[in-house]
Amino acid sequence: LFPIVQGSTYPELRKLSAETIAGFDAAGNAIGGLSVGEPAEDMYAMTDLVTDILPAGKPRYLMGVGTPENILECIERGIDMFDCVLPTRNARHGILYTSNGIVNIRNAKWKDDLEPIDAQSPLATSRAHSRAYLRHLFVNGEILGMQLASLQNLGFYLWLVGEARQHILNDTFPAWKSDMVKQVSRRL
Repeated sequence: LFPIVQGSTYPELRKLSAETIAGFDAAGNAIGGLSVGEPAEDMYAMTDLVTDILPAGKPRYLMGVGTPENILECIERGIDMFDCVLPTRNARHGILYTSNGIVNIRNAKWKDDLEPIDAQSPLATSRAHSRAYLRHLFVNGEILGMQLASLQNLGFYLWLVGEARQHILNDTFPAWKSDMVKQVSRRL
């Protein structure tokens, strides 16, 4: 069980909560209440504050976060674990996270696009099926469309954090992250 740091965007409350939580000497520590609509800059500021207090040698879990950009920014701030409904919820609505940026597969521009959903994906399903086919599934209400989109997004997230880990180990994370945030945030 991980105790949860709370305190909204109030630095004094976050600090007090983080100090109390750090004193529990738990197996890991969670940070809650930072994915409920506040500006990303506030989330990053509160994350910076509490990661300076929570023990570095124990997992830090940021609850309910988030976008690929949020994840990369928070990894840089010392977060180890995440959970979020965003990849699958957005997939069900036709929003795909790809190695080249964000795709709304329902848009007409994908109607005749025979390129793979994501040619760089580690998933065979994303390399084998075209964007036009996936769009066709969505437009016609076929549940397979939501399934393929969910697989794409989950595969992308796994790839992203795996790449982040490799760049941390290679001591190349900051430069890679800067480029990757721009790349994965683009709307295609």
